[in-house]
Amino acid sequence: MSRALLIVDVQNDFTEGGALAVAGGDAVAAGVTRLLNERARDYAVIVASRDWHTAGESNGGHIAADPDFVDTWPPHCIAGTPGAEYDPWLDPAAVTHHVKKGMGIPAYSMFEGATDDGRAVAGILRGAGVEEADVVGIATDHCVLASARDALGEGIRVRVLTDLVAGVSADASAAALDELVGAGATLVTSGLTR
Repeated sequence: MSRALLIVDVQNDFTEGGALAVAGGDAVAAGVTRLLNERARDYAVIVASRDWHTAGESNGGHIAADPDFVDTWPPHCIAGTPGAEYDPWLDPAAVTHHVKKGMGIPAYSMFEGATDDGRAVAGILRGAGVEEADVVGIATDHCVLASARDALGEGIRVRVLTDLVAGVSADASAAALDELVGAGATLVTSGLTR
């Protein structure tokens, strides 16, 4: 049985000091690096996603000058800028597939993105015979939720590693995790030593 690790949007604009900073983002990045250092061999594939928005446009209404922080957001993760890069605490050396999403359109799930050579996440996972996935990253109540929901929709058994996710709102993050459990996901901790 093959297992994947899905690393969602651990980027500078979503960690401390970024355009849409999430408290605890740097700690998630460092924790994911520890996980990769200790257990990368446990995963058949390791997929990391990044928001990668097109500069100078609304990206399908996703970016706005006067955002509502529900459906529209200030500029973030603009392609080619430091904000779109992985957080420096995340060492991506073990990542097998890098996915970009939101190029000109709103996109929350990594399953809406593709690698630079056009491969979609669902196809990557099917090709590796993945039946189970651990999900980590940012933000619990947005892109982690969407990515884990789509993994479940692909028939993959999902575990969310709750010590390796961070959300925008505590209440919304708790609701997101409850929704995922209701859809069949399991909540576990990574078991990493601090």
